[in-house]
Amino acid sequence: MLYNQYSFILLALTISAVLATLIVAASYKLAVQQPDPEKISAYECGFQPHGDAREKFEVRFFLVAILFIIFDLEISLVMPFALVINQIEIIAF
Repeated sequence: MLYNQYSFILLALTISAVLATLIVAASYKLAVQQPDPEKISAYECGFQPHGDAREKFEVRFFLVAILFIIFDLEISLVMPFALVINQIEIIAF
């Protein structure tokens, strides 16, 4: 009985795994692969890299990234509360 309840999930997972494998294999086999030095170079933007990759960044870039992460997490934590605000009693505050 329990096996029959989960058999559809197992069937769906199996079909999706087989289909994903077939799609990746087919795209690898059917794709035209003509690598040249320009395609396999580290930079494809059209000019040679200049300077050192380890040069200092301004702090503003890090601050913007950290603020984005903080507010993104805050929204994901506040959203469930906002959805049930009408159902919560005053004692929850």
